[in-house]
Amino acid sequence: MIRQALDSDEAAVRRVVEAAYLPYVESIGVRPGPLDDDYGELIRRGQVWLLEDCAVLVLCPEPAAMLLSNVAVDPACQGRGLGRQLVDFAEARAREAGFSLIRLYTNAAMTGNVTLYQRLGYRETHRGTEHGFNRVFMEKVLA
Repeated sequence: MIRQALDSDEAAVRRVVEAAYLPYVESIGVRPGPLDDDYGELIRRGQVWLLEDCAVLVLCPEPAAMLLSNVAVDPACQGRGLGRQLVDFAEARAREAGFSLIRLYTNAAMTGNVTLYQRLGYRETHRGTEHGFNRVFMEKVLA
């Protein structure tokens, strides 16, 4: 069951994010951005969701679109469709909030993410450097 994270979940959220992103440090040469996010603040804003305490979703409403800021699945829980469940949930939340567009970005070195999001109907809009990260920006129009 996907549930909104509580203040008491901050350590669990951080554990999932670290498990999901620390393996990328060597291949991309820097700490992925989500490792340094302020999850306490994001939880207080109501932007963090948990699935089975081993997958995390961060959604941030913007003026013109919902930003799917982070999908993190603990590698020990991968292969069970949890990431897909979170993406579907994110799209449903975006629609419920009145958005017709959902955006995301991923590190350009995480090519598997780009392929996955393309299979889920996201299209690449551009690539660029932001906050020192080489990013691929993607979006999906919501029906």
